[in-house]
Amino acid sequence: MRPARTRKFRGKNKAPKWTKPDDGMVSVMVLPLAVTDPADLHRLERLFGAMWSLKRAVQRDARAKVDAYRTAFHERNAQGAKAVRQRLGLSREALERCAYKHLEDSGHLKHHASKALAMHMADEVWNGVQRHLFPDATGHHFGRPKAGRWHDFTRIPGRARSHTTANKWETFRLAGTLHGHLMGYTEGGRHDLMQPHRMPTPAKPDGKVSTDKGTRRANWWDHTGPLAVVFAGGPDSKRGDLVLPVRIPQGAGQWERVRHFLSNPLAWHKVDLVRRRKASAPGGWVYEAHLMVLGPGYSSPAVREMRDRAAWLDRIGGVDGNVSNLSVVSFPAQLDGGTPVSTEITLTDAEKVLIEKQAKKRRGRARALERSRRATNTAQYGLSKKQTARADRRTAKGLEPKGVTVPGGARAARSDGVPKQAHRRDRLSVNYRDQRARQAEAGASMAEHRRHRARLVAREIIAAHGPVLVVEDCDIRAWYRLWGKRLSQTTPGMLISALTVECESAGGRLVRASTWSTALSQHCLCGERVKKTLRDREHKCIACGLVGRRDLVSAALAAFVRFTDVDDPKTAYLDTALSRHAQITYAQALEEALRESTTPSPNTPRGAGHVAVPRQRGASAPRTAGQRNRATPDEPRPVRDHAGTPGSRTACSPQLTLW
Repeated sequence: MRPARTRKFRGKNKAPKWTKPDDGMVSVMVLPLAVTDPADLHRLERLFGAMWSLKRAVQRDARAKVDAYRTAFHERNAQGAKAVRQRLGLSREALERCAYKHLEDSGHLKHHASKALAMHMADEVWNGVQRHLFPDATGHHFGRPKAGRWHDFTRIPGRARSHTTANKWETFRLAGTLHGHLMGYTEGGRHDLMQPHRMPTPAKPDGKVSTDKGTRRANWWDHTGPLAVVFAGGPDSKRGDLVLPVRIPQGAGQWERVRHFLSNPLAWHKVDLVRRRKASAPGGWVYEAHLMVLGPGYSSPAVREMRDRAAWLDRIGGVDGNVSNLSVVSFPAQLDGGTPVSTEITLTDAEKVLIEKQAKKRRGRARALERSRRATNTAQYGLSKKQTARADRRTAKGLEPKGVTVPGGARAARSDGVPKQAHRRDRLSVNYRDQRARQAEAGASMAEHRRHRARLVAREIIAAHGPVLVVEDCDIRAWYRLWGKRLSQTTPGMLISALTVECESAGGRLVRASTWSTALSQHCLCGERVKKTLRDREHKCIACGLVGRRDLVSAALAAFVRFTDVDDPKTAYLDTALSRHAQITYAQALEEALRESTTPSPNTPRGAGHVAVPRQRGASAPRTAGQRNRATPDEPRPVRDHAGTPGSRTACSPQLTLW
């Protein structure tokens, strides 16, 4: 009798493991996909549907395993947590096997998704489970893993290309070259770059290619034409490869950024397929390819020059984050010359008007959605008091009851207040879905605007105060319990996060200091303790007579905070001798800086532009919209190349230290 064949597994890789370059820097570029072919759009929708079903199944399995792991506390104490996790299958490999089983057992998922995509989707689920099982660097655990929602599923992770084996990229790959893309849409460089609305799908190379080992059939690795994202070797091979044309960003200042990411195909590392809500698009979604590149991100010449100038500012400063404003005060590092500088970031009158207008539009959309839901689910809502009174009057007069299209009462619920029918089971009209998509799209646009504004404000701050700053270590999440509406307008946490990134980019650091050991709001520069409540917004010291704004005084004191261990906020202490010395040195100038902001506020409402910064000598002026660059076969360039002369980056930056 022939022995049963055992399943073979791949052995341990004997080749040296590939690691990222020494700097370890990666960056991401968003490439819009011009999906206009109905067949390609249908395949994309089926691919996202299949991957969503697979992810939800793996999430439910992981949640059940986590519940069983938490329940078996006696077994964990007796045998150890690792043995219990191994028995339940709480590991990356076990979740990957679960994903494979779901893919093989289903009859339809195999027509759209591949095992490589299933493996990486299981890895995504494991990342959430791992954060729940094991604490992070701060000792905190994440909550119990849950199954996500369909509209929140926006990303299909791809597999990174192999940097040790040539032509190995098993899932989504970026085919083509930047030169070929420009040649394809400039007719060989005879005119400006013009990408049509309906971009043609690049054809797969045909014929044979000569190699060192002989001749072989041409494939997508030999494609040198326009850029395209290819899902080759998929399960549905009858319809061929899924080829999605790429539309490179085009406009003012985009060419240098495009060339930075796409000029070197060897640096391309990974492609993720992402979708984004857009009500006007076919199907309600637009699709993007997020290309991960091994290397630093792109910074414009103006931003690099600004960071270089900020790196050479020999200043120390402090930041005070508040509910309604952000205050920054800085001094010369050696306290020997110069003047103190203060900046206060607040909402202008124009921004307040704009925020109120946006809130009014948001409330109107919410009311429209509620009316639509009530109109299509009348059985789940009762009549309002006014509607009930009108029905009673008609009944008293002997009239027939009048039908109510939009009931205005409370939702039908049980005695404990739980609705009898879950909201997810309501019937929704097409107009409701369209309005909901537009509301989500508007919210995402405003969130991106806030992040962009935070980056601009952070750059203006370090340009005036330098990249060496100290801020109080506050948990802004607790503020939302009292001032949530105000915080959503001013976004102090987003500003501080952007300031942290900009300080590190300029060679400095934003250090956090504990409020318990410093109590900046309860001290004066002279060293005396001045008690103030939250209602007191003015600082008045009886000992030295200093008068100023409370937030600006706290920011000035933060500049003189010292640390025993910079990485530990609890080791911070206030150097009152140095702050008193600064008060004596900059007596009149310091009082003026603490009474009001001495620099123009960089924040402006959306669409109104930004504060004009004097252009430095030698910086190139941006070209006007009417100027165009001609693309030649030797050096093709797209339309509107607004890149200026790159700023010269110094070989080393001065060492700015506070501690």
